[in-house]
Amino acid sequence: MKSIAEKSLDLTSLFEAEVFIRLMLWRWDHPFADDSGFANDLLEDAAKVLREAIEGVQVLEGMRPDELNFVAAVWCAEHRAVEPGRDDPKTLPARNAWLASMRHALPSCFCDSSDLA
Repeated sequence: MKSIAEKSLDLTSLFEAEVFIRLMLWRWDHPFADDSGFANDLLEDAAKVLREAIEGVQVLEGMRPDELNFVAAVWCAEHRAVEPGRDDPKTLPARNAWLASMRHALPSCFCDSSDLA
């Protein structure tokens, strides 16, 4: 039986994943929401995060690697990309706000599934 991380990785190869990423960027006002190249790169980075989780790497505190889901992987990919000093200081606050909004709006995507029972 496939883990959540494996199923989520399978999703990254579908067109629907591209649509979902764009919707997530638009809904929570990401500063690059209209940049299709950014959205594609974010999807690729989320797939990398999921591959790490499948290999057993703890990528998100409080969540077992095999339970990492698509939304959390997208969040992790953007979180890794946002680094003070490396990111444009003009977009850094908006990117951080997007990260905070995602965690606030979808808290069940960022915890171990046993915590939901």
